[in-house]
Formats: sequence, structure tokens, C-alpha cells
Amino acid sequence: MTADTATHTLNPSGYIGHHLQNFSNKPQTSIVDFSVWHIDTLFWSVLMGLVTIGVLYFAARRATSGVPSRFQCAIEILVEMVESQSKSMIHGSRRFIAPLALTVFLWVALMNALDLLPVDLPAKIIGWLGLASVIPNHRIVPTADLNATLGIALGVLLLMLYYSVKVKGLGGFTRELLSAPFGKHPALWPFNLLLNVIEYLAKTISLGMRLFGNMYAGELLFLLIALLGSLWSFSLDASIFGFAGHVLAGSLWAIFHILVVLLQAFIFMMLTLVYLGQAHDSH
Repeated sequence: MTADTATHTLNPSGYIGHHLQNFSNKPQTSIVDFSVWHIDTLFWSVLMGLVTIGVLYFAARRATSGVPSRFQCAIEILVEMVESQSKSMIHGSRRFIAPLALTVFLWVALMNALDLLPVDLPAKIIGWLGLASVIPNHRIVPTADLNATLGIALGVLLLMLYYSVKVKGLGGFTRELLSAPFGKHPALWPFNLLLNVIEYLAKTISLGMRLFGNMYAGELLFLLIALLGSLWSFSLDASIFGFAGHVLAGSLWAIFHILVVLLQAFIFMMLTLVYLGQAHDSH
């Protein structure tokens, strides 16, 4: 439904609440319920992942040593940027980590960029396809779903643990967990272990929450701007204010949000490199 139509059937809080509900396999009755699947989040995150792979595959196939195209230049700039950042943070082989960082940046950027689409466009398309009764709710931005961002952050955590064991060995990693940062005395082992576990959990949660918080705030602001369009039908003065606010504020925020989309993808990539770089270092 559009903002104008929705405000005739829903109040502003109802309109926003409707747009912030995911399309899931069943209603969620508790805060933590692993049997609930957000199908829209899964669909768009997987789709953007396939687009990312397709873009990189296309760039690799079309790469030439002659005069590069604009597309090749853009990809080469990204590759050089990621390579320079990974080289300064990873003290070891970057054969897997540098391509991973590039993939993470493009994937997160594409998922974030879905927030630039009109907030009522998914509902309109679903209605045109006659699927409104089958898909009553739909959220198009995967990174505005905490499940998605924490899922990606969990993947980074697994990579941190993997490289910690690979670089230092299982014994070396275990000694590090028990002896850093307070010391190697056996009496300090429980405190060292507790602090290290908290550190790993804090890194994972903060990595996912940071991306989610910024994208959720952006999505919510787009919904508030969309609601200004509902003022068009009340009076002439309200219509002028609603039109100016809807178009001007929406355009300005969309332009600014382009920076947010790219910045959050860059921050997520950089933190991934930082955490994997720390996994290569000994304490």
C-alpha cells in the first residue's frame, strides 16, 4: 500500500509498524525463536550475494590489459583499496582474506542500497502480482534486520576462531586464552578466559548491532518522510507542506543516505579486517 492509501486505513504508528514487519514462516511469539525464518531477509540477502558474485565474475571475465572500461576502473579501484587495507592489517597470507573483504564490502553495500528504493514499492509490486494475501508483510532491506547482521557477524567470529587456531595452533590459542591479558599464573586463568570470551562476544554483537542500528534508523526515517505524503489530502496548506516535505526531505535524505550505505559497508569491511588481523597477532 502507498503512504497516502495506508493513512486512510492505518494511523501513522500502524503504517510504520506494518512496514517494519518481516514476512516469516510463522508469527514470532518470543524474543528468541530459532524456528522463525524471515523469508524476505533470506531472499534479498541471498539475491544480493548472487549479484555480488556475478559482478565480480563479470569483472574478472571482462578484464583487459588494454584501455579499461569505466566498470573495470571502478572494480580495480575497489580491489586496490581493499588490498592496501588488508596489507596493513593482516600479517600473513591474504590469499583468502583480501577477496573475502572485497566480497563483504560489495555484498553489504548492495544490501544497504536496497534502502534507497521507495518504501511502498515492494507492497505495490506484490499487489500487482496478486500476492498480497500470500505475502502480507515484506521488508526489502536485509541489513535492517538484526537476524541478518548478527548472522554475518557470527560468520566473522567463526573466521576469527579459525585463523587464531590456524596461525597459533590449538595449543598456542588455548594458552593465549588462559594467559592474556593478566598473566600466566594458574590463579589468573579463569579471569583471563572470562575476559577473552566477553571480548569475542562483544566484537561479534557490536559488529552486527552497528550495521543494524544505522540501517534500521535510515529505514525508519524514510517511512516518516513517506508519511508526509498523507498530508496532501487534508488542506491546501497541509498539501503544500506535505509535498515540500515529502519531496525535498526525501531527496535530501536519499542523497545523504548514499554516503551512509557506502560508509557502513566500508566500516563493516574494515572491522572484519581488523578482527582477522588480531587473530594473526600473538598477545
